[in-house]
Amino acid sequence: MTRIFDLFFWRRIRRTRLVTKDGRCNIEFGNVKYGNHFAFLVDFWTTFVEFRWRFVLFFFITSFTLSWFIFSLLWFWIARNNGDLKWQNPSNDHTPCVWNVVGLTTAFLFSLETQTTIGYGVRAITPHCPVAVALIIIQTLIGALIHCFICGVIVSKISLPKKRAKTITFSEMAVICPKKDFLCLMIRVANLRKTLMIGSQIYGKLLRTTVKPDGETIIMDQVNIEFMMDAGKDNLFFVCPLTLYHVIDKASPFFDMAEDTFHKQEFELVVFLDGTAETTSSACQVRTSFIPQEIMWGYNFLPIISRSKEGKYIVDFSNFSKVVAVTTAHCAYCFHNIVGHHLPSINGIDNGGFGVIGILE
Repeated sequence: MTRIFDLFFWRRIRRTRLVTKDGRCNIEFGNVKYGNHFAFLVDFWTTFVEFRWRFVLFFFITSFTLSWFIFSLLWFWIARNNGDLKWQNPSNDHTPCVWNVVGLTTAFLFSLETQTTIGYGVRAITPHCPVAVALIIIQTLIGALIHCFICGVIVSKISLPKKRAKTITFSEMAVICPKKDFLCLMIRVANLRKTLMIGSQIYGKLLRTTVKPDGETIIMDQVNIEFMMDAGKDNLFFVCPLTLYHVIDKASPFFDMAEDTFHKQEFELVVFLDGTAETTSSACQVRTSFIPQEIMWGYNFLPIISRSKEGKYIVDFSNFSKVVAVTTAHCAYCFHNIVGHHLPSINGIDNGGFGVIGILE
């Protein structure tokens, strides 16, 4: 029974989140004006590239088959007007427009052979009919255009930048724990290819519903979340998995949250990674999201990088999303008070709230 409840719970979470774990946006557009749909036809190239593969293959088969059949009807019409068909009983000295086109089936075969440049040699055009000469030129040009368009769509779909993004993965969970005298929210990201991402930048957006003082409710309020490494936040050296962190200070939207109420919050942390593929020089973006149930307070990631006896660096991806419990303050406010209390005293003053006064005898 518990497994069934968990299954329905995570399905509901998957439906309510804006960005799925694999980066797809879970949003629906309603009441779109009918005229706006024609904008997709104006930008037909992007529309075809974004089609699913099943529709691209259907269009591929349909376009070629339909063009062969339409031109076969035209070849049949030319042969019929010239008296070339078998049931028209042409004379022995009759010169046809196309040799051996005596019916609709042979007209279709000739159309297929012409557009695909097979040319078996059994059926061939004669100079007797100028209309046939013009038609074979038109069919050849249209066939070449269809070939170019279909091949372009297929190549574009294969080389889409989002395919490169599939080899960049984020940790399933985020963690909150101390790091260098700061309370930080940390995530882990890895590049599964040995080729680098050039000019990589990572940032986040916190999506939540807020109510302004004047009573206005903002359904999808966006707050910028900065992620960084010890070496900075820009131009990441993405040769191995990286652990990126967001400092939870007074300017952070997580500062007012505590461990016992954290999972009761309603927000979604969307993380973006922008970069340029080293091999193709194409820009791509990787997205994922974390909801409160996927952020673990008081845990840290296990180390995954080690060195062998030969001096090689080894990455153990079995520990990529594994975490271990660490001692962590109950809330960010408590953490800063604890750190401030343990700072070295200056002139014997441990607490800035107290002052030194002289005592007169």
